Amino acid sequence: MELFFPTVIPAEGAEYRPPLYPTPWALSPFDHFYFAAPIAATYPGDPIWDYRYGGIYFGPDVIHTGIDLPAPRGADVLAAGPGTVVWAGIGLYSGSKYNLKDPYGLAVAIRHDFGYKGQPLYTVYAHMEEVDVIVGQWLNTGDVVGKVGSTGMTTGPHLHFEVRLGDNSFWMTRNPELWISPSEGYGVLVGRVMSTYSETLNSYLIFLKSLDTEKQYSVNTYGPLTVNSDAYYNENVVLGGLPAGGYELNIPYGALNRKVNIQILPGQITYFTFTGYNGYDFTLPPAPETGIP
Repeated sequence: MELFFPTVIPAEGAEYRPPLYPTPWALSPFDHFYFAAPIAATYPGDPIWDYRYGGIYFGPDVIHTGIDLPAPRGADVLAAGPGTVVWAGIGLYSGSKYNLKDPYGLAVAIRHDFGYKGQPLYTVYAHMEEVDVIVGQWLNTGDVVGKVGSTGMTTGPHLHFEVRLGDNSFWMTRNPELWISPSEGYGVLVGRVMSTYSETLNSYLIFLKSLDTEKQYSVNTYGPLTVNSDAYYNENVVLGGLPAGGYELNIPYGALNRKVNIQILPGQITYFTFTGYNGYDFTLPPAPETGIP
């Protein structure tokens, strides 16, 4: 089964996004923007909108475990943080370097020099045309690991990027938009979308509109399988790359558009919960219990 992802090819020398906040970046004790973008700022920084983390393309059993970043074939793929290469080449999903049909194609995995809450962190770079590193090689942030391509289960050049926590496993991914430092002046919307009876709404389409520019955004909540929520936010939807400012958030429910105005702050997460007819709540989750009296 092949997936098709449209590729945006920027004009030569075009500046698509401002520089990122420095890493690590966290204005809250529960945030973890530890990684730099794996694609240069001269290319679009936003994931392909309809196939973000947790997105479904063909059916409920085909869930996306990363984000797809548009870039032309041959563009540099950059290490998102310092660490050691633990995989380089074909076979990342299957574990066999002889499996030429591996869905990740040519891929690199890096175990980073830092972890999170005592667990190791890994990043994955997939569908590459060329791999320029070897297993055991140490890399710094921004070092070139290879070139964008379309190998594996895809027909369009782009970079598939994953963050894995605890183990270098397909089943241990987290949403990269909660780990890549935002661009300066941009923020991230994070939410948990549920029914009136607090049942998680999977693959549910929500809408956002800038009150300053009238630009409209849409994103689906996570599918029901494979993906993992953040331990603190317990989210099922994330929309990053939002310029700071006022927005109208709209979640259709019960044949009505449930709208509310929100504020996206630079370098920060705006968090909400939605529970059907009960509407919106912008209270942050409680701090996790530490077990210390």
